[in-house]
Formats: sequence, structure tokens, C-alpha cells
Amino acid sequence: MNELTCLVVGGGYAGIHAIHSIQQAFNKAGGTRRVQIVLIDKEPYHLRKVLLFKPAAYKEEITIPFARMFPDIQVVRGTVGWIDPEKKQALYRDAEGQEHALAYDIAIVTVGSIARAPESDQGGIALTGLETAAAIRQQWQENLRQAAGETDPAEKQRLLTTVVAGAGISGIETSAELAWIMRQEAEALHIDPEMIKVYLINAQARLFPEGPAKVGRRLEHKLHDYGVTVMHGVKTLQEKEGKVSLSSGEAIPAGLCVWTLGLLPNPALREMGLPLTADGQVIVDASYRVQGMPGIYSIGDCARIVDPATGRADTMTCKEGGAQASRLGTIVLADLNGRPAPQHKGYMDAYCFGLGGERGMVWTRQWGLDMIITGRLGWKVRQYTWDIASLLKQPHRKLRKDDANA
Repeated sequence: MNELTCLVVGGGYAGIHAIHSIQQAFNKAGGTRRVQIVLIDKEPYHLRKVLLFKPAAYKEEITIPFARMFPDIQVVRGTVGWIDPEKKQALYRDAEGQEHALAYDIAIVTVGSIARAPESDQGGIALTGLETAAAIRQQWQENLRQAAGETDPAEKQRLLTTVVAGAGISGIETSAELAWIMRQEAEALHIDPEMIKVYLINAQARLFPEGPAKVGRRLEHKLHDYGVTVMHGVKTLQEKEGKVSLSSGEAIPAGLCVWTLGLLPNPALREMGLPLTADGQVIVDASYRVQGMPGIYSIGDCARIVDPATGRADTMTCKEGGAQASRLGTIVLADLNGRPAPQHKGYMDAYCFGLGGERGMVWTRQWGLDMIITGRLGWKVRQYTWDIASLLKQPHRKLRKDDANA
């Protein structure tokens, strides 16, 4: 029986969906061709990265062991440093720094993105991973404990004030979750919950520039109701000595500054020998084939993927990586069999936001109409998208154009 080795580089959202898609495509095709999937990642688990705000607010497990997700594949711990399309092998370093080579027939690069971090002298804590999430939680909890015994009103208010710098989806969800949990903890410590102040600093003129202005206003109203004050058109410059300075010249006394500055393509791509855009994304065609490298594909945040019909590029969200992956299995089989492969198609606008305390908001546009769901139902939809993104709920169909982001 003819068996192919499919190497998947990176076990983030796009990576795990690529594995699922390849398995489904080969199982459905049947025949004599089989596929052995090898996943290489520096960690033994899938990190539910979009949920990093949760361990920043309270203890919650957001990792899933690959062995539990995919008991029938080979998982290799390491970091790929070079992919050689002529020899069809990937060179990687293990945890001890030793170099090894992995042979493949098909390679799929899904190393994703990293959270943008501030300069080292800007202070604060950037929400970039599990360690910084734990540091954020430890800091605000210590602030509340100190505030409970503080007699100076100004210092008490400073300890109860948090600034979230960066108002994309991560910043919105982080600020809402922190405002909610800090109010809960304040009440338990006999502190007036109304003293909890969370500021969300937005460099843009409004929230959610990807959608209609009325949706951004609705989001801001909901955040205000939940204890978050949004400041527009200003940038956070620095956190130093208990104050957060802004580009407007204002300084906010705060016990904690959390940076949520968006995403960058994984810089590890620059070592792999792949063709990259000026922004550092892999250059692929409309069927996710890496330019000039037969047998190598790339999807997710690390790839520059454009709808050939509209010229619109996908953004860095889980809905897009997952949907690209759902098409990838069919593409790979078509290429192997010499048939025309499907091409990428863009998506209808749809976004979800978690707003803390089992509250959420969903926006989508269909038939020229804007539809908004809020409250607990909005949170349930948001939770569903999180679960789909990490394969906790197995998608029984390909992701459609109206799937919400994750």
C-alpha cells in the first residue's frame, strides 16, 4: 500500500485543522493511498491562544495535549529551522538544541503568529503567552490585596486601576474579562466594586474598524456598562513608577498595564527558506501552494492568502485558518491525483466578542442587513466558536462563509 508522509509544521489553530482536513480527505477517498501525519511543534500541546485572557483573569487550562487530540499521528517536539524542497526534508532542533532531519512527501507550514510586544523599556506586561498571563493574574490579585488595607485614597484607587493598551479583539476581551473578575474579587475583599477602573486605550478613532461604526458604538456601550472606559485616538507610551503615560500627554495612575498589541507573522519563518512578503508572511497561490516549492503548502496567520475573485486578503483569525484548512485536504488530494484543485474563497463578515462574565456579542452581515446578538446568547455563540477552533466540537461540515471569527 502506497503511504505518504505529510509533515505539519506547527500545532496552532490552522495546524490542527489541517491535520483534521487531511485525515478526512484521505479517509473519504479510500483506495490504496494512505497518509502518515507527522506534527512538529516545540510544545507537546495545542495552545488555545485566543483564550490567553482567561488565565490572565483566573486559573483556567487552555492547553490540550496533541496525544489526546490525535492519538493516531506522530508528534515530534522541536523547532523547524530549514525546509529543503529538493531533498524533501525539514531540519529541526530538539529541546536540547540537537539538529535532526525529517523526510516528507508533503509539507504544510502552519506556524501561525506571535503576539506583538512593546519595547523592553515601556514597562507593563504583554499578554503573549501562558507565563505572562499568570504574571498579569498575580499582579492584579496582589493589587487588590494591597488596596484592601490601603488608607490613602489616591493610592487605593491607583491599585484598583488597570490599563489595557491595544483595542483589537484581544484587548476588548481582556479588558472586559478583567473588569468583571476584578469586581467580583473586590466585593469578596469588601472593596466597593465601583472603584475598579479598567481603561482600554485605542489608537484608532473608534472600536472595531473592521465593521460598521454602529457596531463599534454598541461594543463601547456594552464595555462601559461592564466597567470599561474606552479612550480613542491615543497611544500608550510607557508604564513607569505606577503611571501609564499616553500620547495625549495624560498620565493614568494604575497598578497594572497590560499590552494587547495584535499579531505578527511568526518570525521563525525567516529561517525556513520560504518566500516571504515584506511583512513576513509566506507567499502562496490561490490553492495555498508555496511559491516555487512543489509539495509545500501554507495556511493560517503565517501565510498571505488572497481571494482571487475579490483581491481581498484574509486576516489573522481562527475562522479563516480553520476554513482554509477545510479546503486544504481536497487541494492536496487533487494535486496528488493531477486534478484541478479548489481555490481560496473569502468570507462573509462575521465577528464574535467575549465580554466577560458569560456575556458576549456577535455581529454578522447577511442579505445587506447587520445582525447583532448580545448577552448570554452572544457568549454561547462565542464559546462555540472557541470550541470549534480547537476541535473540541468536531465540525461536521466545512466551515461556511458566515462562520464567526475565533
